[in-house]
Amino acid sequence: MDHLSRLENQSIYIIREGYRQYRKVALLWSIGKDSTTLLWIIRKAFYGKIPFPVVHIDTTYKFKEIYKFREEYAKKWNFNLIVAKNEEAIEEGISPDTGKFECCTKLKTDALKMAIDRYKFRALYLAIRRDEHGIRAKERIFSPRDEDFEWNYKDQPPELWDQYKTKAREEEHLRIHPMLGWREVDIWEYIKRENIPTVSLYIAKNGKRYRSIGCETCCNPIDSDADTIDKIINELKTSNISERSGRAQDKESAYMMQKLRSLGYM
Repeated sequence: MDHLSRLENQSIYIIREGYRQYRKVALLWSIGKDSTTLLWIIRKAFYGKIPFPVVHIDTTYKFKEIYKFREEYAKKWNFNLIVAKNEEAIEEGISPDTGKFECCTKLKTDALKMAIDRYKFRALYLAIRRDEHGIRAKERIFSPRDEDFEWNYKDQPPELWDQYKTKAREEEHLRIHPMLGWREVDIWEYIKRENIPTVSLYIAKNGKRYRSIGCETCCNPIDSDADTIDKIINELKTSNISERSGRAQDKESAYMMQKLRSLGYM
């Protein structure tokens, strides 16, 4: 079995184990390359279907390409899409201009908390990877959040020999991370192998492309001539630039990211 097949099999095992434990579960879909790859693997795990909702946390500041991709593939792949917004914060005028930390907390973390409370989700699948950010390297595959939705990064369950603590206390919910062990280059090699569609922003145009996408106001492109997936893969094998270097740096600092994630941020 090759490297990508081993990663895929492990992810499918985690996905199915999570669903065996929790039927009130959902996938968080940012519509980036990682979460779209996870969505693809979930479809494979359940033979072309997604037996639970797919949630997009919409800040209203996403790229227009993201919204177009969301509508096209939600219809094409026929899954239950939930678009979650913190309407009150949006009406109050919360935006990146009022501060990145407040914006992320109100429009992402609080919107997610509202969705969990409204739909009574016990567990959520996320497509985070350990190599993407140092703080995410502290995560577990089955990672509990307390009754206040907070992550205690100092008290995480051990995961030895692929043995996971899949049970949560009644007042907790779990974040399930089937792709923690994947690398960015693995994602793109898998996208190539499986022919997975992705948002066009990742492909270089006029010498620029995005490596990480989210809110348009907080993302900047990198210099790149990688206008095909093969070129992206080759670029990643030689680049020493951080994947999230194009994100707003006040949010991406280790301290700020840890603080955001401790409060429930994706």
